[in-house]
Amino acid sequence: MDIRMSTGLNRSPMRQACATVGENSSTKQQQQQDEDQQRRLKPSLRRCSSAPPRMSRKRRLLVEDHYRVDADTKSLLPGLPVNDDENDARDLHDFFNLIALVPVVVLNIINWDIDVLVAGNKSLKQAWTGQYFPLFFATTIGYFVADLIWVIQIPHCVKSPAVIVQHHIATLVYLAIPYMYPEDTGWLMGACLIVEINTWLLIARRVFNKQGFGPWVIDLSLFSIRVKLISIFFYVTWVGIRCVLYPCIWRLLWSLWYNDYKGGVIFNSRYAVALGLHSIFCCLNFKWTFDLFMSKMRAWKNGGKTKVEKGL
Repeated sequence: MDIRMSTGLNRSPMRQACATVGENSSTKQQQQQDEDQQRRLKPSLRRCSSAPPRMSRKRRLLVEDHYRVDADTKSLLPGLPVNDDENDARDLHDFFNLIALVPVVVLNIINWDIDVLVAGNKSLKQAWTGQYFPLFFATTIGYFVADLIWVIQIPHCVKSPAVIVQHHIATLVYLAIPYMYPEDTGWLMGACLIVEINTWLLIARRVFNKQGFGPWVIDLSLFSIRVKLISIFFYVTWVGIRCVLYPCIWRLLWSLWYNDYKGGVIFNSRYAVALGLHSIFCCLNFKWTFDLFMSKMRAWKNGGKTKVEKGL
């Protein structure tokens, strides 16, 4: 009897130990399953820390870089996007452009005969003097190369680095034509780079209106007047240069190329490459303009807070 009792007493701790081991094993298995499930739910790690983050598949309009856009309807909202992210890299890049674009624009303007342009009875080539063309060309190349390197090295200084890089590369290729034929195509460089006035105003809208105030709200304060003037000139130059001047240049290039074509020169013409590149820029301008227009149309259809009189 004593032996049985002692044996039974000895078996009880053994059973408890086995039960404990079983519980621990079950717990470990459950933890392993939980970890496997969490690992499956987590996104895959990037190959290196310098790799760019995954891009969202949701379509993002380019106008969202410079305008307030409703997240659901994609319609324009009054005012400008509020820059509250304290992005020092972007601010520094904006100030660089505001300063660097000034000599490009000024040197461009002084190469034109303003009286001939105002008279409007002569062609762009006849209105182009090219007196300061070497300095204008060197300054322009320096600006685009410096800005291209800047964006490549610090891509987060702009919201669309890929677009900026592609645009600058295409522009540098385009500039090779007036470099090789300055007497015949110097005017083409000057006419196309007038668009930098609009670029300067585009950046100025973002820099001088970080609060995102609507430019069309009636307010006679000095700050409001400054915002209004910048916005008005921005829209006027956008339509006048991107939507009117650039198609006119395209038509002129077509005429010049067609004259070479009739003379038996097709692809070796200096205007053939210019026509192809200029067609790309015209398509980009119309695409950006279309995005603006459609965003505004959506705002009108939705009948939201945005009214027609508030403008884009």
